[in-house]
Amino acid sequence: MEQQQIQKVNLADKFSLFNDHWNPRLVGELNGQHVKLAKFSGPFAWHYHAHEDEFFLVVKGSFAMHLRDQVITLYPDEFLIIPHGVEHCPVANDEEAEVLLFEPAGTVNTGNLEQNERTRTQLEKL
Repeated sequence: MEQQQIQKVNLADKFSLFNDHWNPRLVGELNGQHVKLAKFSGPFAWHYHAHEDEFFLVVKGSFAMHLRDQVITLYPDEFLIIPHGVEHCPVANDEEAEVLLFEPAGTVNTGNLEQNERTRTQLEKL
């Protein structure tokens, strides 16, 4: 068996490598899942994922996850899991939010929406 190089990931270092919003970067892979980092600013768009659950962990800042029947605000060190099929709209609060996402490989950030300027199908690997 070939030995793979194992390296730790420093989230602050990775977040410092980009400044744009709603453009997730790939920072890890395991068991068919992707670990992504994204910066949120303002609202995204209402959407859902037919087959994929999504995990959102706030590293810095805060954001509100709008659901059709409630709004859940997340702060650093808090996470939320959105089950597949649940319509949602993340909205960064007054400041930029740095968020770690964990979801199946191939999950498209805009879910059921037609591709638009925020759709990312090929992710930059940091």
